[in-house]
Amino acid sequence: MNSMNPIDSMANNDKLFRIRHSLAHIMAEAVIEHFEEENSESKVKLGVGPPIENGFYYDFLLPRQIKEEDLLSIENRMKAIIESGCRFVGREVSAVEARSLFADQPLKLELIEAILADAGDAAEKPIPLSVYEHNHFVDLCKGPHVVSADEIDPQAVKVLSTAGAFWRGDERREMLCRIYATAWQSEEQLKSYLEKLARGRERDHRKLGKALELFHFDESAPGMPYWLPNGLVVMNELLAFWRAEHQRRGYKEFSAPLLNSRKLYEVSGHWEHYRENMFVCHDEEHDEDDIEYGIKPMNCPNAMLIYNLKLRSYRDLPLRLSDCDPLHRKERSGTLHGLLRVQKFQQDDAHIFLADDKDNSQIEAEFEEIFDLADHFYRVFNMEYEFRLSARPDSFLGDASDWDKAEALLKKVLDKRLGEDGYRVAPGEGAFYGPKIDIMMRDSLDRSWQMGTIQLDYQLPRRFQCKYIAADGERKTPVVIHRVIYGSLDRFLGLLLEHTGGNLPLWLSPVQIAVLPVSQEQSAFARELFNRLQEHSLRVELDDENKSLNKRIRELALRKIPYLVIVGAKEEASGQLSVRARSGEHRNEVKEEDFIASIKNEISTRTFYKS
Repeated sequence: MNSMNPIDSMANNDKLFRIRHSLAHIMAEAVIEHFEEENSESKVKLGVGPPIENGFYYDFLLPRQIKEEDLLSIENRMKAIIESGCRFVGREVSAVEARSLFADQPLKLELIEAILADAGDAAEKPIPLSVYEHNHFVDLCKGPHVVSADEIDPQAVKVLSTAGAFWRGDERREMLCRIYATAWQSEEQLKSYLEKLARGRERDHRKLGKALELFHFDESAPGMPYWLPNGLVVMNELLAFWRAEHQRRGYKEFSAPLLNSRKLYEVSGHWEHYRENMFVCHDEEHDEDDIEYGIKPMNCPNAMLIYNLKLRSYRDLPLRLSDCDPLHRKERSGTLHGLLRVQKFQQDDAHIFLADDKDNSQIEAEFEEIFDLADHFYRVFNMEYEFRLSARPDSFLGDASDWDKAEALLKKVLDKRLGEDGYRVAPGEGAFYGPKIDIMMRDSLDRSWQMGTIQLDYQLPRRFQCKYIAADGERKTPVVIHRVIYGSLDRFLGLLLEHTGGNLPLWLSPVQIAVLPVSQEQSAFARELFNRLQEHSLRVELDDENKSLNKRIRELALRKIPYLVIVGAKEEASGQLSVRARSGEHRNEVKEEDFIASIKNEISTRTFYKS
């Protein structure tokens, strides 16, 4: 559950990659000079500084806590270095020279030893150590960089923020200061990006979730959202839509225990390959038996058990089992981020058991069905998307030949659907049991996110000894497609909030209509209208507080309620309505039956108005 690979996003703009990579070095030089100017005895310890999507960062162990005013000083110093036109020169160095160059940089020395250890002891093998130098500043780096800082526009650089980051991602290690910055090829591009950032801050789902009373996070359960009444309405509507569409397509939903013996995860391979991401507990009452349990991080092993409850026939296939149980995955505390990275979430999972035919006809047909389903869902939410083929990782289950077969099959279905140039390939990004097709969603802020995945798996059905009787009477092992469309529902809703700016479509809005009497004299009529609207299963609220009408309208607008129905003396006399839409449209003399019909149509068609 993360955004697309930042290096991939710059693959078509190598110059921008080199600019950002070079600026990370310039930032390191500027930070050292900034703190040495303040105190010549201050020593900055250097971590690493890579380019990332939309910018770059560098990690530092600093002599004191960094302040907001430090960032502006560092940015100005970086611009001065750029304007000096310094050149970047790379060269290979021996281990001895590298240790000497970074004798006072313990984090760099640790990286050097790690590189040397990875290189092995073969004497004929060159040691992969290289450095880049500019302005007498030297950093351990493979490059590439710009030839000269003259290639960088100093007005297209902006230091943005800081965050804490554990050294090498290890919570047991030092907490470093990570300084983020962005850089572009022109001042105009920078301005456009900063405007997009500003829009993003206004649309931050954490801010919207609090304002709209959708969810809450408490320190007693880090990364595990409380769904408040408004938020649970939205989640239930998302699930109801999902269930209706899947039942129509022959999926059979089940629910399984959240706590399972480690033996289940040993069979599936999760205990070996995913243990560090699982919450584990012991049965203290029977501790002598060493009973250990894992809280369910995935639904896959449980689906295998459901399949194995009876011997299946080829006539039962494809068998589409679905499951939306809560899942728990242990994340490093520093990575938690609202609904976008959590430790407890729901996933719209499905496991489809298919015949392993020589021509793969059933598998290919099922992929087409899944592609159509994904397209239907994403169009409902007005979200653009693309596909990415994620191939075999370094640590994987099974034989390489099975992986080659699965990857070739995924490539075939993607080529048929999109053409050879219609998707990207991400080496090493597959699940440990099979390659996958990732659905990369692009939101209204032009950010890309991995949401759904479609995984082809030959391994788990073998490990669980799943069988079916083929047409020729032989017992064969099925193939399994693991797939999610929303992905994590929690993350999906977080992104949907940002995509819409909190203006959820009518069918998802916790309160769809608010009825407001102009004065207390119309309260009785307003309540009668409120009751009639409720009888049509609409989510309605009556706001007859003793406040001015304008104040009530402003307060309800902040809650982003799609429709306000204003009832004054004129409306009470005529029986017609005055309707204000969230879009700004205002209609008078609307017949009640016409209003209800239009509302029901908007709900049933799941009309989406782009924010």
